[in-house]
Amino acid sequence: MRVCAHCGRENDERSRFCEDCGKPVDAPPPGGVPVAKPPNAAPVGRQPAAGVVQCPECASNVVPGHPFCPKCGKRLTASKDAGPSCSNCGTALPASARYCAACGNPASPDVAPRKSQTSAFAAKRADVPGEIVVLEESGEVIERFPLAGEETTIGREDADIEFTDDPFMSPVHAQVTAREGQFFIRDLGSRNGTWTFIEEPHRLSDGDLLLIGSQVMLFRRLGYPGPHPPERDATRRMGSLVPSADIARLIQLRSDGSQRDTVHLSPGRNLGIGRESGDWIFPYDPSMSGLHAEVRSEDADFVVVDAGSRNGVAISVRGEIPLRNGSRFLVGDKMLRLEAP
Repeated sequence: MRVCAHCGRENDERSRFCEDCGKPVDAPPPGGVPVAKPPNAAPVGRQPAAGVVQCPECASNVVPGHPFCPKCGKRLTASKDAGPSCSNCGTALPASARYCAACGNPASPDVAPRKSQTSAFAAKRADVPGEIVVLEESGEVIERFPLAGEETTIGREDADIEFTDDPFMSPVHAQVTAREGQFFIRDLGSRNGTWTFIEEPHRLSDGDLLLIGSQVMLFRRLGYPGPHPPERDATRRMGSLVPSADIARLIQLRSDGSQRDTVHLSPGRNLGIGRESGDWIFPYDPSMSGLHAEVRSEDADFVVVDAGSRNGVAISVRGEIPLRNGSRFLVGDKMLRLEAP
């Protein structure tokens, strides 16, 4: 038998949730101090003899309402003698159970739903108008999720909005926050990052990651080179004719994070990126437009601009990034859009 640490109810050995309070039987109670078993609780192993039924798999005696056979572990279905069954998973329920021991579902409509386990970033709840919609490649909306409150988490599991079929999404991947009428997105340390699509020219900062087509590029500032001391005998060195100062570079990254090709950036030089035209061409990337993006030199800074591409240009989220109605962002391989009043 497994004694619930919250309320002291004795449950079947294979029960995951308490039949009385609906909490996980392995979870510690608030404060981490187990609740003592009530003094009038029946001794472990003592079961009423009346109404005992047999397991259809191994013919062992089973107390009516237990979800599993104690000998072979077979899940037992409800029968006319075993009482009601769970409307969610079909597990047989004792007449006194308020929650299903297998899935935690309420035993009847009169019982309040079991509260989900609180995640680290879902403490605040409030009625926040707005939705997060899922877009297909054509831009059509295929699914809608209302915002869960002031903080809405997105992930593969243990999140307010879950995409269990997305292998590129971390368990708890990103968070959308509503604060004082504005919306923000933050990456929660995911493996593949969270990406927001630019809606206007974006000034690049050292360490920015860009997603252009399916290419991930790292922007790094180099600074201006220092003066070279003259050679003692005044002999000039041979070398390639290049711009006088390379002060930044774009680095193409492989999926394992290693570097591949690099393009240097200098003041007064713009860089076009595309599948067919531009200064840096990726003919093998079908998700990239003919001319997809441009990195423009503006004084000593560089600005990335979407050149009217089909799939857009995205920047990896660092810290907290503001969103507005219609903002698109990529979490795992799901293209999402914020729809808010």
